[in-house]
Amino acid sequence: MTTGLGLHQEMMLLALRDEEGTLERSAGWYRTAVAGAMFAELLLRERITVEDDKKQLVDLVSDEPLHDELLDECLGLIASAGRRRRAQQWIWKFGNLKRLRHRVAESLCAAGVLRRDEDKVLLVFTRQICPTLDAEPERQLVERLRAAIFEDSDEVDSRTALVASLAHTTGLINTAFDKKELEKRKGRIADLASGELVAEAAAEAVRAAQAAQVAVIAAVAASTAASSAAAAG
Repeated sequence: MTTGLGLHQEMMLLALRDEEGTLERSAGWYRTAVAGAMFAELLLRERITVEDDKKQLVDLVSDEPLHDELLDECLGLIASAGRRRRAQQWIWKFGNLKRLRHRVAESLCAAGVLRRDEDKVLLVFTRQICPTLDAEPERQLVERLRAAIFEDSDEVDSRTALVASLAHTTGLINTAFDKKELEKRKGRIADLASGELVAEAAAEAVRAAQAAQVAVIAAVAASTAASSAAAAG
């Protein structure tokens, strides 16, 4: 059973502390995780395709709205682009949308999963926080991931495989499970990412997992290199 939420919303649930409504310490790559998830949603919902080669150029299939504010904004960016771009470039753009974390959190508030609140930083500055209101969607998500990663079923639904792959690539999986236990299941996670274990293997779902993961890895590597260069300078 899935949560009924978008992939990007599920990523945000992994990134946020339940009670505090703030980011987990290990959620440093949450923007890339959410961006990769939105990209994968556009693939799964057949709004875009990705060329199956090294360039991974993205083509628009349809600009029909998805009735999700963030997904429709991402779709609009692709539809209005003057030229084709690589998947990595789109994920970078999606990850740099203004107020990305707050906007995903606000959509979860609207769905009744989180609640909007405020607290004080250093007793002076006010910040928006979104603690958990309904813990069931995240519980279902974690149980799906647990079964996909730590059990040996030959069939895993495509959305769970995508979440597991993207969460592993960006480190968000460490917010839900012990690192040492995950280390023992590296091979299983690799199989999930490759699409080998996707139930009723839908070609587009497998391509979505692979394209999003490759692009996310490239985006993380590029960001890490840029940060290292800045530190050295």
